[in-house]
Amino acid sequence: MIYEMRTYELGTTQVPEFENRFAKKLPYRLEFSMLAGLWHTEIGTLNQVVHIWPYEDLNKRAEIRKKAVEAGSWPPDTSGVVLNMRSEVLIPAPFMKATKEQNIGPLYELRTYTYPPGSMPRVIEAWGNSIAKREELSPLAGCWTSDIGDLNKLIHLWAYKSFEERINIRKQAVDTGIWPPKSGVLPLKQETKLLFPASCSPMQ
Repeated sequence: MIYEMRTYELGTTQVPEFENRFAKKLPYRLEFSMLAGLWHTEIGTLNQVVHIWPYEDLNKRAEIRKKAVEAGSWPPDTSGVVLNMRSEVLIPAPFMKATKEQNIGPLYELRTYTYPPGSMPRVIEAWGNSIAKREELSPLAGCWTSDIGDLNKLIHLWAYKSFEERINIRKQAVDTGIWPPKSGVLPLKQETKLLFPASCSPMQ
């Protein structure tokens, strides 16, 4: 299984327009494969949308995208809305549950950690040993390592009910020693953005 994460930078005030166009086309696109979720940024780089698509493999991705385009189902018209597009192919962590339609937000935090080359196996092992306790506090919506795009990245998506819940849970996890995992490896770089789902997103 692979996941494609697409990040689009939009013109100022264009997020609602993009999401409306996306939602109109989405029922036809879903005839070919599922969408994990679509979100827009609230904190971080503004006027961004992030959508994540699961596929069996790269060949299946190419096949599905070709069929959707030939059927006229995809993509939505983004003329005058999208300034820049970025695509990354991700591999799910061994402990990650498959994405599905669920209501676990509405606040999502997308965190990206860049690690030294060669250290990812240690990081994944430590996360696997600690994730069950951490998920008792709030659900992990997804966790991946980068495969195509910038390498040595761990990308994790967490769901919270509110900004206040996020603050409290993160403090509790640290204070009780549940989190962060003790891998012995520190990230070279850490980035985060807070997201809200579009109305058409399977994850809410």
